[in-house]
Amino acid sequence: MLNDRLKCENGWCTLCGMAILITLLAGSFFSAVAADAAEPFDALEKRLVADGFDNARIKAIFASPDVSFEAGGVSAYFMHNESKLNYKQFTRIWNIASAKKYMKEHQEALAFAEETFAVDKEVITAIILVETKLGTYVGNKSVINTLATLSVMTEDQPRQAIWDDLPDDHRRMSREKFEKKADQKSSWAYRELKAFLTYTEKEGMDPTIIKGSYAGAMGISQFMPSNIAPYGKDGNADGQVDLFVHADAISSIASYLKHFGWKPGLTRDEAFKVVYHYNHSKYYVDTILDIADKLKG
Repeated sequence: MLNDRLKCENGWCTLCGMAILITLLAGSFFSAVAADAAEPFDALEKRLVADGFDNARIKAIFASPDVSFEAGGVSAYFMHNESKLNYKQFTRIWNIASAKKYMKEHQEALAFAEETFAVDKEVITAIILVETKLGTYVGNKSVINTLATLSVMTEDQPRQAIWDDLPDDHRRMSREKFEKKADQKSSWAYRELKAFLTYTEKEGMDPTIIKGSYAGAMGISQFMPSNIAPYGKDGNADGQVDLFVHADAISSIASYLKHFGWKPGLTRDEAFKVVYHYNHSKYYVDTILDIADKLKG
């Protein structure tokens, strides 16, 4: 969920299929850093260690062959257009039927979340449908690569490489606007990267293999890493918060919505304001509430 979302920053898996010029972008960047004889994440590693992360762990993570500069994830931030997303596809008959089947398959977890957090199971299911097609598509971008690459846009070379390789139709963005957005996103991404590394260490997960959206949202619920500590819940009581597990994702979504004001008997306008926190898109929120109504029907 790209709560930044751009919220995605919270994000959504429906955003992950955007066409990206990965090869060209990556080539430009590595040509630049080669001339400088530096590794792309050297400064970032030092910054993380200075902020309290274990030096040996950070070195091991960034030495992994799975960790690299992820140009595609970065360029998506500058190409994304929420209004062009086809959220309404999820209100079609076959998607509603699939969502109803999902509710039967996960009725225990949904009932627990509804009872514990007083959030309608239909709204929870609607979010999972739109975010990850009921958990069947959680994204294919390396979360650490996305967040690390965005984080190093504080440096001149990666920022210039992204600017140089943006598609022509996005060059209508002024350099001044690009620089401002790069500043904002690099700072935001570094905070998310720290949250991601903290979360994966706590839960004993390998951060180098976790996949998510182009924005770094992860799991069935598509949470940004910074949302996991305050809102993530262990829905199946196994002692771990794993957003790739349906029960945990369901309870985590319910926890999130409750925090932002969900309670029984909300009007549509009140419900709209709560769900808007999950994704700052009116189109998205209207779709979620429409799906929830259909699931109740």
